[in-house]
Amino acid sequence: MKTLPITSTPTPWGFPPATLILGSNEVHVWRAFLDEAPAQRDSFLHTLAEDERTRAQRFYFQTDRERFITAHGVLRAILGRYLNREPNCLSFCYSSHGKPALVWKSGGDAIRFNMSHSQGVALYAVTRGREIGIDLEFIRCDLEVEQIAERFFSPCEIATLRALPVYLRKYAFFLCWARKEAYIKARGEGLSIPLNQFDVSLIPGEPAALLSTRPDADEALRWSLRELTVASCYSAALAVEGRGWTLSCWQWPRPLRSTA
Repeated sequence: MKTLPITSTPTPWGFPPATLILGSNEVHVWRAFLDEAPAQRDSFLHTLAEDERTRAQRFYFQTDRERFITAHGVLRAILGRYLNREPNCLSFCYSSHGKPALVWKSGGDAIRFNMSHSQGVALYAVTRGREIGIDLEFIRCDLEVEQIAERFFSPCEIATLRALPVYLRKYAFFLCWARKEAYIKARGEGLSIPLNQFDVSLIPGEPAALLSTRPDADEALRWSLRELTVASCYSAALAVEGRGWTLSCWQWPRPLRSTA
């Protein structure tokens, strides 16, 4: 793959403080590497609920199964730190479109979160009192991105993609896809929101933005988009309800090994 351009200031992934404080105008994003040692993975497995263990067993490939266990174990560990609860004591519920949330007794009134994982890397977004969505995409070389864009992107996005130099189009496609996925995940309505009914920015080097929404043009004003730099060959985006929030990015719990 041709070297990908840097489209924004690199995200500063730091190690979290011993005591986590999440204010009402703060968003925290965590990055985790999912290929853990067997002992750590077994520890995570013991914190999962029965339905999570069942879902893990449905994966055909062992690597996918192990990464699922680690991804959900890390999620429970992170949320437990904010709520001062043991990870295995947390309970989740799911919307009609599958968006997870904490049940009320586990702190569902206090914490909102979303997660995404791809090819051994996971991202977790945590906030209070506002909807949030996050998406992580591994930039694959084997996709016919222009054909996929024709099916799912808006006319404006398709035109913008076509106007880019050929060598940038694949990267721009994944920027667009991650931003669109983050937004619909934040909305929690899945693909009941047609992907061609809203426009996001996709030109490399320009800020992530929700440019327009249809049929309600004011909907775009409710949301903020942010690009995240995660690792080589990944695209990631964060969608947050409202504006005026600050972002902190944490590494769980050790540096990400090179995925180049």
